[in-house]
Amino acid sequence: MGFQSYIAFFPQPPLLQRPIHLTFGIALLLLAKPLPRVHPYRKVASFVDWTLLISVASVVIYYVSEFQRLTERIEGIDAVLAIDIFFCCLLLCALLEGVRRTVGWSLLGVLLLFLLYGFAGSIFPGWLQFSGFTVREGVEILSMTVNGILGITTATSLQFVFYFVLFGAVYSAIGGGQLFIDIGLMIAGRHQGAGAKAAVVASSLMGSISGSAVANVATTGVFTVPLMRKSGYSSSMAGAIEAIASTGGQLMPPIMGVAAFVIAEMLQVSYARVALAGLIPAVAFYIAIFVFVDLLARRDQTLAASFETLKKSQPVAPRLYLLLPPVVLIAVLVVGYSATYAAISATISCVFLALVTLTKKNSAHISVDTLNKAMNQAAYVAVPIAAIGIIIAVAIQSNLALKFSSQLISGSGESLYEAMLFIVLGCLLMGMGLPTVAAYIIGAILFVPALLRLGISEMAAHFFVMYYCVLSMVTPPVALASYTAAAIAKSHPMKTSLKAFRLALVSFFIPVAFVFDSRLLGDGAILDVLFAAVSLSVGTTLWAIALAGYLGRVLRVYERVVIGVGALNLICSLAGSTMWFATFSILAALIAWILVTTGRQRRPPAAS
Repeated sequence: MGFQSYIAFFPQPPLLQRPIHLTFGIALLLLAKPLPRVHPYRKVASFVDWTLLISVASVVIYYVSEFQRLTERIEGIDAVLAIDIFFCCLLLCALLEGVRRTVGWSLLGVLLLFLLYGFAGSIFPGWLQFSGFTVREGVEILSMTVNGILGITTATSLQFVFYFVLFGAVYSAIGGGQLFIDIGLMIAGRHQGAGAKAAVVASSLMGSISGSAVANVATTGVFTVPLMRKSGYSSSMAGAIEAIASTGGQLMPPIMGVAAFVIAEMLQVSYARVALAGLIPAVAFYIAIFVFVDLLARRDQTLAASFETLKKSQPVAPRLYLLLPPVVLIAVLVVGYSATYAAISATISCVFLALVTLTKKNSAHISVDTLNKAMNQAAYVAVPIAAIGIIIAVAIQSNLALKFSSQLISGSGESLYEAMLFIVLGCLLMGMGLPTVAAYIIGAILFVPALLRLGISEMAAHFFVMYYCVLSMVTPPVALASYTAAAIAKSHPMKTSLKAFRLALVSFFIPVAFVFDSRLLGDGAILDVLFAAVSLSVGTTLWAIALAGYLGRVLRVYERVVIGVGALNLICSLAGSTMWFATFSILAALIAWILVTTGRQRRPPAAS
């Protein structure tokens, strides 16, 4: 905490502050997640933990003492010493073990595969084959420059992730998370499907400051899932709604997920620009989900929240002052300051509110608990994303990224639609067993070059990959957000995942829309951007109607087909084009006819 506070105002050279940040994160992780002390291996586990901690401490000493030489040396010309090889091995062992303890064998297996490819590329077949790195080349690439383990991913953790994780933890501690839940209940509580709508609203708000699907499920799900169960939802449906609602939080500004910070670093643009680009797709996502659960609730006659439940929720108005920190965060970003400064300013405003509104005893308690929680969460993020630097370094240095891009374009016959289909499948498959940020970075390395060569803008290409990696959190057979929600709902994980994926289909084509219309990512005049945003919202709403099969009454099959095809046409075509206007006119006439005929059927007969 002290180190991060210091470098926020007094930045140090990358080859000094990045290894210190990473080694601190590994050390915290090893302390927070020690090996199980199970007899008769208790002493062995303790020995391994202490050995790793001592190794991490020695790595810090190495980088501090060798900092001048590492900074001044010329890559590819100056010698790689035996001491460099030794400490690179120590760092790799500690880092890989940290990945195993946080993410498990899925990401560790991918990392080991890329390491094998880097050092033994000659054994791979066909276009994958390359000469491979020597030991000294590999050490230099991985640990002695700012292109490997200490590259863009560690920089992202150092400069952004830590401060936003701290803000999210502090804001939740002073009651911001509970406020969002109560706002959701207040908005939807007296209507059908109140539990589901409250989950969508609360998760969208909470996700905007947490940036983690699993954390969002764990935070809001303990309240919204039981509420949905009381309203008549099955356990699997309740879990599915919470899973998809929480997953969208990684798309919702101002914080979004870790992947958004990586996008800012990769494109060398401000985080505020990335957040602005993500706003319209995120709002369209939640509009589609909200409309979908509303239509399902009306179709299935799901109950509203009970009076007792509404009575238990605390009044929202006296706590509106808790909206100050997010407002400060957004205001500082809009003014033009860095994302780091915005997060620090918002955190300071949280501390100010805590000191003003809470007792001295509670403030101190919150401070200690919050710092412990934030440090652990930051370490849990820092270690895996730093390890992904291995994948980036190997993919770039071996030319794998360009080779894969060429193969993808060739396999798709240079068709953008076919390439997009392959990329969607690839993102969903990768994200099944990996954290979103890991799946996104691998996807960005392998897939984005192909999209760029097919004429897609950089921002749209990166968002396209990130969006589908986010949706992989609810894509079976391995869906981390769905599994977490299923545990809370006590439902079958696979059944919950399948229902969550069905809900996700309502917003599945939003990335296709912004690939063909950059206005949806904030490019263009304000009126043009607003028109495109309204068009996307109309299209996703109609797509939700088609999937739900309900609009005042159960729709006939042909009505659902026409509305569905037309909705996809609106989503995927350029807003304002001739095709768009023709489709919109047909759908408007059909919707009007359905509403009019439905009203006539419900009208009571005239008295004789």
